[in-house]
Amino acid sequence: MYKYYMLIIVLHTLYETALGVQLPEDIKKCHFGDSRCLVGSINDLIKRYPKGIPEIGLPPLDATRLEDVAILDKPNDGAVWFTFHTRNNVNRGFNNATITHVDGFNRDPTKNIMTIEAQIPSLIHEATYDMLGRYLLFVANTTGQLKSDFQNFQLKLTIKGILEYRNNKRYLNIYELKPKVELDRWIVWFDNLYKENTDLTIAVNRAFNENWLEFWNGLEPGLMKSFAQCFTGMLNKFFENVAYDDMFLPDADGEHE
Repeated sequence: MYKYYMLIIVLHTLYETALGVQLPEDIKKCHFGDSRCLVGSINDLIKRYPKGIPEIGLPPLDATRLEDVAILDKPNDGAVWFTFHTRNNVNRGFNNATITHVDGFNRDPTKNIMTIEAQIPSLIHEATYDMLGRYLLFVANTTGQLKSDFQNFQLKLTIKGILEYRNNKRYLNIYELKPKVELDRWIVWFDNLYKENTDLTIAVNRAFNENWLEFWNGLEPGLMKSFAQCFTGMLNKFFENVAYDDMFLPDADGEHE
């Protein structure tokens, strides 16, 4: 009897795998290329599932954990050099995102560039930072906690992907993602910049926030790398679990390009 039940479980698992993971029934499906419908459907998904859906690879949107990233990594030589890495990264605020535009998710998405645009009132980034560097006679070698607030975060993702076939189904895999970001304000706080001098830590943080735009321009390449890594990981995890065709309504003729 035990072997009989185990056989049923195995067969059921294989059946579910062959079918692929499905979107929740309360999420509206759209026709290929229907940008207006997709905007509404994705916004509905964000609103209904702020804690994510592990079964389909959607992470918690209110507290999204990310991989380690190097924001700044200049060579260790000369009078001026810095490395700045973050770990234990968590982004908070994707659950408040509003998708404003979606394009390119056609029957064959490999024939065009896909785009997603969104606006987030406040995207909070919390992490442990490691900073090492030298500026003339100033030497930095510190680790601490940081909290960063990107206010009125406006995002545009430009995406290129390929289709992979598994179990007679098509799965989208992103191989290139370029983010473009605009924001109204960047507020950040670095703990323990100077462990022995709290006043100096406060003064440097104040100077950073008063001149945030200059720092943003200098750190933008590393930050864009971080955002690209973040969104590629999030989207590919979802696309890896849910077949591309299962995200959409079937064509009237049932055919694919």
